[in-house]
Amino acid sequence: MDVSVVIVNYNTFELTRNCIQSILHQQAASNFNYEIILVDNASNERNPEEFKQVFPFITLIKSDKNIGFAAGNNLGIEQAKGDAILLLNSDTILENDAISICYDYLKKHNEVAVVTGKLMYPNGDVQSNCQRFPSIKYQLFEILRLQKILRSKAGHILFGFFFDYNTRAFPDWVWGTFFMFRRRIIEQLPEKKLSDLFFMYGEDMQWCMEFRLLGYEICFLPDAKIIHLMGASGGAKNELIKQNLRVFMNLYYSSWKRIVIKSLNFLLVGRYEF
Repeated sequence: MDVSVVIVNYNTFELTRNCIQSILHQQAASNFNYEIILVDNASNERNPEEFKQVFPFITLIKSDKNIGFAAGNNLGIEQAKGDAILLLNSDTILENDAISICYDYLKKHNEVAVVTGKLMYPNGDVQSNCQRFPSIKYQLFEILRLQKILRSKAGHILFGFFFDYNTRAFPDWVWGTFFMFRRRIIEQLPEKKLSDLFFMYGEDMQWCMEFRLLGYEICFLPDAKIIHLMGASGGAKNELIKQNLRVFMNLYYSSWKRIVIKSLNFLLVGRYEF
């Protein structure tokens, strides 16, 4: 098996069905083998067995309780047979053969742990899925408005909304919306699995941190295109994101760096975010 696609469903039957249909449509002429593993996180909207009626070839895993996004993905990964694993949000639609594009790149670049593509709203607007970790250096860069002086380079320095998402890039971390990685790298992680410390939000940043600490790169490929109905599969999240960010900072940053980053962030946005 080349690629295992893992999708976590929680009360998003129609979204998930459309997501799977887009995989079948875009990968119909693919020259690699893939499987689809659907993890249902104790949905009460519909009987998850209905997925098997529509897609009898998928592997359906039913959790007896909602264990969250990260842990749900780990359930799917446990049964995955692919050399590469793609974590795919249920609220996505593949616009092209994004899986093939990313898998072909991943096979040829052993230094890369994770590959993602261009995420877009249905109207074509690009989403800022390439990010930097909290950093004194990059905060100072922005505070000093160096992005106005180095306009041509600012995108690849700061990422986020400064980046145009039209060129290949290597950010610190990317969203877990479309998140392809080598299965064998899991064995190198501290717990031999993706961290499921966070129930939801922030897990993708932590996963990328763990991969980068192992010496791997994170890659963005603009040719792989995915529609992301952002917000369609989740509710209010700001407070949870801030809470998880505080935990992340405590895990990976010294106390003095946390203080400096927090203070610089206040200068940038006028409030403390973590």
